[in-house]
Amino acid sequence: MVSSGVLSELDFIEELRLRRWARENYVPSDERDAAWHPIILEEMRRKDGEVSEAVLVG
Repeated sequence: MVSSGVLSELDFIEELRLRRWARENYVPSDERDAAWHPIILEEMRRKDGEVSEAVLVG
């Protein structure tokens, strides 16, 4: 049996992998597939915000 601590750690690692994939494979919002994992979509929205901030600051 897997302890809950190990399982949550694996889940956290998987979340990090999804977020990294989202950043490495970023596409504009109109090109995103709604079927992608919610974490991927959330991370791409975060990057949208970072890009918007950079434009305002730059």
